[in-house]
Amino acid sequence: MPKVSVIIPAYNAMAYLPEAVESVLKQTFTDFEVLIVDDGSSDGTVEWVSQIKDSRVRLISQQNQGSSGARNTGITAAVGEYIALLDADDIWEPTKLQKQVRYLEENPSVGLVDTWTVLINQQGKSTGKVVVSEAEGDDVWKQLVQFKPICPCDSTPLIRRSCFETVGLFNPELPFLEDLDMWIRLASQYRFAVVKEALVRYRQHPGSKSTNCQGTLEAFRTIIEKAFESVPAELLPLREKGYGRINLYLAWRAINNKDYDQALHFNHQAIGHHPQLIFSWDFIRQTIALTLLKRFGDQTYDRVKTLIQALRRRRSTANGQWEIGNG
Repeated sequence: MPKVSVIIPAYNAMAYLPEAVESVLKQTFTDFEVLIVDDGSSDGTVEWVSQIKDSRVRLISQQNQGSSGARNTGITAAVGEYIALLDADDIWEPTKLQKQVRYLEENPSVGLVDTWTVLINQQGKSTGKVVVSEAEGDDVWKQLVQFKPICPCDSTPLIRRSCFETVGLFNPELPFLEDLDMWIRLASQYRFAVVKEALVRYRQHPGSKSTNCQGTLEAFRTIIEKAFESVPAELLPLREKGYGRINLYLAWRAINNKDYDQALHFNHQAIGHHPQLIFSWDFIRQTIALTLLKRFGDQTYDRVKTLIQALRRRRSTANGQWEIGNG
């Protein structure tokens, strides 16, 4: 049996799927199976996968059930000891599985090992920014409910299959943040760890579910209220910090959507829930971004953003390292 089962949900993702699959087949760790779950695609996904000659690649076709349903189908069909999730528009670095498998083999008390993430744009070009996972220590659950970057994208974690037998599968009734719900449940039962290298490239594009700000907020409310149903009173302040950080995150999403009024609303909500955020660098950067949008409009903001990304890439290349940040 393969050591690792790689699960790739695919719904009309042929624009990116070949690159994602190629990044798996180029892994230095080779003891794996790849389960591509075609979730009712109409773009030739089945035909393309059927032409792959590598015997480690399997195709599972189903009627559309959404990303949670596709992942659950893959997890149920998997035979590997470890489960790796890969979104069809993301890319792995060649040593990702090797380094994560080694960590889990050497640390049997850890249930999930994460990595850092490089942000790329729709065309696959790096923004020069790395999102740093904080998935280590004994307070991962506390970090998650505060919406801090743990498993910053679905394509980073490697998880023991036995963990899903304990906490269950992804919740198909959550249209957004179903991954956060899973990580919170896992963190309540298992230790997390992180390989402190950028081993995943996360693609940001207009088709991403994260552009639906209101739906994301409603899902977060469902998840966070459930997480705090039966916790000690001293942990309750973490809930307001979580609401503050999710609103700050959604303000950035609204800025990217060019919706100034919505961005300002989420910005004010963030401070209302967690006033200390006003001193954070993330809030200061966001205030500058909102000022640019209001005074100079979308085009000037986009030009400034493009210039900053170009400077990051140039500095990263010159220094041999990426700029570290949270988005």
